[in-house]
Amino acid sequence: MFGTDNNDCRVPAVLAAAAGAAVGALGASLFLKPAKTRKQPTGSGSTTGSTGGVALYETKKAVNEYLQFHFGSEKDILPYEFGPQSALGFTSRCAILCERYCEALKDFNGESDPPSALDVGCAVGGASFELAKSFEMVVGLDYSQHFVDAAEKMKTLKCMNYTAQVEGDIYEEYCACIPEDVDVSRVRFLQGDACNIPKTIGSFDVVLAANLLCRLPEPALFLRRLPSLVRPGGIVVLVSPYSWLEAWTPKQKWIGATVRGSRKEPSCQVLMRELENSFDLVHQEDMPFLIREHVRKYQWGCSHATVWKRRKP
Repeated sequence: MFGTDNNDCRVPAVLAAAAGAAVGALGASLFLKPAKTRKQPTGSGSTTGSTGGVALYETKKAVNEYLQFHFGSEKDILPYEFGPQSALGFTSRCAILCERYCEALKDFNGESDPPSALDVGCAVGGASFELAKSFEMVVGLDYSQHFVDAAEKMKTLKCMNYTAQVEGDIYEEYCACIPEDVDVSRVRFLQGDACNIPKTIGSFDVVLAANLLCRLPEPALFLRRLPSLVRPGGIVVLVSPYSWLEAWTPKQKWIGATVRGSRKEPSCQVLMRELENSFDLVHQEDMPFLIREHVRKYQWGCSHATVWKRRKP
């Protein structure tokens, strides 16, 4: 449906249906843990469900699910040839999109600071490590301490065992591994809140937020912080299924996805209004993803990927 370099940000009706209520966030991130910016709900369950909140990301089950999502082999995740193969490798495809539109990578001659990237809502670090293939400095940030700890362990050990459900009480153990061509010394991980990013973090050539926006309690705060996070000429890559749920984001804080009188306001249109003062939309495309629940049940979603270029003075 998408895959264009124009500013037509219309959202097809099938997009929301394809995304489902599912799988949204790769964490709810960033730097310096705030004292009272979020409610910590109780309970347990899968991160692919439609209920819950950020507390779900502080569980071993969530870490296992995201280790498979980020690092699992294609065969381990989807052992069916007739399955949606194009939805695999989500973190790698997000990183490639960042690389494709980053001018700093093309213009770097060794005389200035090396190109840098910030992965907001990095979860267990899959996209952060993929970005390190091209960017010499990568910061991955996530609200979940469990996710950050797992990302640090992956950085140290390069591989990490995880369990995945086969059916019912039957689980199997797999191994998550970082690709051999990744220089892990380029990556560091921090814990904190995307809705409260301190100025001391600096600015970057690329900011990636993959499946994060609709899992933030106040996404507008994150969007309004972007102009000072991104260097002039740099880019923001926002990837979201727009799976807005009140368990994560109060309805009055949603970025679009509402009806005012007879007027429908898709998330993409409201996103454009939020960013148009400082950014130009240079590309958009559909970005499918797949999360395995068990060996015979999956969550397939189709995020809307948009690339926004920070205007130069």
